[in-house]
Amino acid sequence: MSEQLIIFSQIVFIDLILAGDNAIIIGMVASKFPPDQRKKVIFWGIGGAVVLRIILTLLTAYLLQITGLRLIGGLLLLYVVYKLYTDVIKDKETGDKDIKIDRSNLLKAIWTILLADFTMSLDNVLGVAGAAGHHYHLLIFGLVLSIILMAVAANLISQWIKKYKWIAWVGLLAILLVAVDLIYTDLKLIL
Repeated sequence: MSEQLIIFSQIVFIDLILAGDNAIIIGMVASKFPPDQRKKVIFWGIGGAVVLRIILTLLTAYLLQITGLRLIGGLLLLYVVYKLYTDVIKDKETGDKDIKIDRSNLLKAIWTILLADFTMSLDNVLGVAGAAGHHYHLLIFGLVLSIILMAVAANLISQWIKKYKWIAWVGLLAILLVAVDLIYTDLKLIL
């Protein structure tokens, strides 16, 4: 097998695992909204993810050298886990499904997605960039693939969370594990 085929396979594998985290965030937040607003949350969440991933991809070489960045990202994700619990899961348990959502809540939802996506995109971009090395065409492929996977999965997860509450709990646990892993990885380097 050629080097590029091996790198291609690694990038696909990394994207399949890490793009799911972003889709979980978008899907969980979007599930809180009625269908017409859900589409807006997904659209703007994915749009923000595209912009963030492009910026992070351009800055990857610099970001790889910063000690403490994963720790900060993990702490931000812990906050996001708390917000998702209070905004999505707790409301579902209390039966508060028919809330009238104003524009400010839609903007807060998009902000939650962007904040979470920043920390999770960083992991995805660093993983893909590390695998791609100097093969920039494969790095660009990895970026595009992660966006496509995230967009498709976000729609599905949003619909499933509306039907099955346990999926929201699994998603919350997955995000919590990513946060703990980010913090642990950086603390090992610092200490």
